[in-house]
Amino acid sequence: MEDFTIAIYCFLDDYLKIGRPKEGHMRKLTDAQIITTAIVAARFFGCNYVRARAYLREGHQFDFPDKSNFNRHLHRLAPTISSLFFALGQAIKELNTDSRYLIDSFPVAVCKNIRINNCRLLGDKAYRGKNMSKREYFYGFKVQVIATSDGIPVEYFICAGSYHDITAFKSMDIDLPPDSELFADSAYTDYETEDYYKELEHIHLLAVRKSNSKRPDHPAMAYLKDMMRKRIETTFSEILAWFPLKIHAVTAQGFILKIVLFIFAFTIHKSL
Repeated sequence: MEDFTIAIYCFLDDYLKIGRPKEGHMRKLTDAQIITTAIVAARFFGCNYVRARAYLREGHQFDFPDKSNFNRHLHRLAPTISSLFFALGQAIKELNTDSRYLIDSFPVAVCKNIRINNCRLLGDKAYRGKNMSKREYFYGFKVQVIATSDGIPVEYFICAGSYHDITAFKSMDIDLPPDSELFADSAYTDYETEDYYKELEHIHLLAVRKSNSKRPDHPAMAYLKDMMRKRIETTFSEILAWFPLKIHAVTAQGFILKIVLFIFAFTIHKSL
């Protein structure tokens, strides 16, 4: 834990000093320390900021402001955290020599279905979705993740739970190197989208074919797709293992931020 914390803080402190105005000398905690606290919370404490603050105060002498000020500063840094993740993802993509990527989604429920009517965090039917793998409904968000063939997330997109995978995919700003292969399950089947990415973006979207597909696969390709799909499912299992039984958040933005922190922390963990 200590080595992880020191490595993250050093990376963030150096990165944030590039092209950013100097922080005020009256601040108790720097931006690098705030983001480090959030990532450590996601990695080791189920995104419980209170426990992470206690650890860093005792073990690394972080001088924290009160709880409300810390949360306010952290939410202000949410766009910076996303930018840091995508910058790290870009670096990982440059090192990914096989140019093979995986895409899939996993649901994150805000509450149990029986409590939907009492949930104040979200208030739209668009968040009512279905988890096809478990054949059950949920109320919350759906997280689209693009990962390398080794299972390291490099891009994400968070949408309402009712969004179909291919609909969310069309809303994403995919940024993969030319001639990349993107493996997906049958939910991403859309021949027009496949042709678009192949001709204009030079990205090969390789979705698993259904039995009645108009573009059936050669048996060797079908086997390759099935083998590649297993890695992303393992990645999701590893990320979700870090999630607590219930993610505590007061606002939808705070809930989304914690999802991002889990993905960010996992990417850093797999990259070290």
